[in-house]
Amino acid sequence: MAQDRLSKEARGRECQGRIPGACNFNSETTVLAHFRLIGISGLGIKAPSWCGAWLCSGCHTLVDSCKDDDVQLDFAKAVLRTLGILFTEGKLK
Repeated sequence: MAQDRLSKEARGRECQGRIPGACNFNSETTVLAHFRLIGISGLGIKAPSWCGAWLCSGCHTLVDSCKDDDVQLDFAKAVLRTLGILFTEGKLK
């Protein structure tokens, strides 16, 4: 599946971040948020869409602004939940 199609898959989906105090549970604001990781992204290189999570605007704002280990772990879990859904739906192989 092309990367832009993975981004489009986020529309209207349930937030997979579910970060307490940040999540607004509003699927209308859900987008694909890219997880940044040395060796995959950086210095002007965006992470691939398979390394992303469906996040509401609240969770997305938090993960972009906070590099706290607990927040980044929540983000990584969201990536795995998103990948799990995509594999289950047959949209990734």
